[in-house]
Amino acid sequence: MNTPPKPSTPSGDSRRFTGVSQNRSLERGLEILRAFKPGTDLLGNGELAERTGLSAATVSRLTQTLVTSGFLEHDRRARAYRLAAPVLSLGHAMRAASPVLRAATPLMRDLSVKLRMNVGLASADRAEMVYLESIRYNRRASLRTIVAGQRVPIELTSLGRAYLATLQAGARETLLDQIRRTYRSAAWKPIRADIDAAIATVAAQGYCVASWQPGVVAMSTPLRGQGELALALNISLITDDAPSVVARQHAQDLLALKARIAHQLEIQAPAD
Repeated sequence: MNTPPKPSTPSGDSRRFTGVSQNRSLERGLEILRAFKPGTDLLGNGELAERTGLSAATVSRLTQTLVTSGFLEHDRRARAYRLAAPVLSLGHAMRAASPVLRAATPLMRDLSVKLRMNVGLASADRAEMVYLESIRYNRRASLRTIVAGQRVPIELTSLGRAYLATLQAGARETLLDQIRRTYRSAAWKPIRADIDAAIATVAAQGYCVASWQPGVVAMSTPLRGQGELALALNISLITDDAPSVVARQHAQDLLALKARIAHQLEIQAPAD
């Protein structure tokens, strides 16, 4: 009587290989989702391949998986994809569970109303800062569209420069080298000089100032979030005043807000 062969059990090496392959697929799937930015409604496989650097075959396979899992919707007429509702629910879950936002948002709103200016809190994601909260008090409609989830460049903004000041020199240079490659040498030189000046100002005074949009001055300070997470807190306003004038007028407002948020986080922290 012939005994049927037992199913083979994957070796340790093959299990490790499978795990690596699955992790790579997960990373690539997340790159697909990252490709969708504010202002982007629909993206086809070709556009996704261009934005992610993935092959067309890989993108096609991953978009099918993301549609099946409910994270993308397929528009058959446009032959393209849009983000689906579960992506929004993840963002809402993150905001609702954040101790930093619970502590910071009411205090940010109070200061915004008191000073009649914008107040924001952001976290770094690669070469951009992502707003976790944005309290808008602008008369200019175009500037009221900055909401939670909006991205701004690290190298140009006070938020980004305040964040850069928190990094160890090696990590900061690695990130700035990646950003530098997107610029021509002549254009990068003054930006790098402004970044270095901002980092020095943060070290000396606790904040930095930038005006990367015409008529808008923003001032930011680093804020320690959960664990080792470094955030940046800012205030901004429409003004014809020079950044140095805005700094003299409102630096203490910003630093006092930072101190109040830090104190609230201490109160909320669970006892050991």
